[in-house]
Amino acid sequence: MPNANVNGVNIVYSEFGKDKNNKHILFIHGLGSSSIAWRDIPDALSAYFHTIAVDLVGFGASDKPEAADYTIKGLSRFIVDFVRKGIRLGRDEKISLVGHSLGGYIAAQVAIENKDIIDKLVLIDSSGMLSGPTPLLTQYLDAAMEINPLIRYDKVKRVLENMYASPSRLLPVVVDLFNYTIEKSGARHAFASSFHNSTTTHIESDKLKQVVGVIPSLIIWGEEDNVIPLDHAGKFTQYLKDAEVKKIEDAGHSPFVEKTAKVYEILRTFLIK
Repeated sequence: MPNANVNGVNIVYSEFGKDKNNKHILFIHGLGSSSIAWRDIPDALSAYFHTIAVDLVGFGASDKPEAADYTIKGLSRFIVDFVRKGIRLGRDEKISLVGHSLGGYIAAQVAIENKDIIDKLVLIDSSGMLSGPTPLLTQYLDAAMEINPLIRYDKVKRVLENMYASPSRLLPVVVDLFNYTIEKSGARHAFASSFHNSTTTHIESDKLKQVVGVIPSLIIWGEEDNVIPLDHAGKFTQYLKDAEVKKIEDAGHSPFVEKTAKVYEILRTFLIK
């Protein structure tokens, strides 16, 4: 996986279709996750686009500095800097954003503040409209902060199982990877900091309205999301009134994992227009 230096921080990302496509798509993962979560979707879409999946600062294999700004606004500035300095988007080029959960909130904030560089916006089971952490999110934080590795493994496994419509779809390697990454220096601080900010703040709704008619938007939601319930899709459409909405049956918080082919086709159809 290639690396980029963004303001002195080493950032890891994956990239596909760079030399054959001039339309750019950036995938932004959720809390406690990494670019690996997107599975084969960025690679598959590289038949049509230049696709990039980034490990956010503080997550995955990227650096996890204690001094980083893990607020939504701080992470959105990081994405803009990564686009400008990491993948070096051209001055007159635009990029589409696909954000999941925490990544959706970040993507929406980037779109609000940088309409000139955003082509399209996709929000998947996005945070940003929470009035506080949901019960499963609280359990997620508790599991991540657990110091005892054996106890943490069981807690993480239970939480991640509840994020799926069918718990049997959780691969053991996902639990192993989470537990491996959360023990890295700075990982717990990044997790807790971004958790608290993203669950106690709201997207600026008046500014989100200004995206309408400027940036085409798509909202995708798993119908059985136990982390951020389906009714949050409706909360977004109150402001993104022209957004397309796709509900995914038999899928939880990460529909692109449980229903990869279906979500891939929805993304391809929307982004290729």
